[in-house]
Amino acid sequence: MDHKMKSSKQNLAFRIAAVAVLTAVTTVCTLIVRVPVTPTKGYINLADVAIFFTALTFGPFTALASGGLGTALADIMGGYAQWAPITFFAHGVQGLLIGLIFKATDVEKKASMILALILAFLAGTIFMAGTYFMTAGMMYGFAAAATEIPGNILQNAAGVIIGFPLYLAVKKAYPPIAGFRW
Repeated sequence: MDHKMKSSKQNLAFRIAAVAVLTAVTTVCTLIVRVPVTPTKGYINLADVAIFFTALTFGPFTALASGGLGTALADIMGGYAQWAPITFFAHGVQGLLIGLIFKATDVEKKASMILALILAFLAGTIFMAGTYFMTAGMMYGFAAAATEIPGNILQNAAGVIIGFPLYLAVKKAYPPIAGFRW
């Protein structure tokens, strides 16, 4: 087996393992803190911490897979199975958007990194909160769905406030992590 083929298989194995571990981390972050939102029977959680960290550290496609799978699994395990497909879509695409925005930025320049974080926060928040708003609006009415918006914004803010410093700490402690983005 030539070196290139072996390296490719190792890279695929690493990606599969990374998605599996980060899916588990996302599931735990989603389940560990759950603040109910009464009108829609939804809940606010810490999933976005894992999603932001994953998107910044491992890239958009790992964030798409682990963010979508982890939050959907948490819904299934937490008694919200009816939301799992919507959650998979909302948080998976959220992670993809955050990762793509961050990937398209020269993150070695501080001003570019800050702009990327702001844009990633806005895109992730608008997509995730918008998906839940539209779905809950059709299920429970748009007035009830609007009660989730502040919590979803707060959830995304926690994602940036905790996930970004965690990314910086891991990047500083293990610089080769930058080569694991996908």
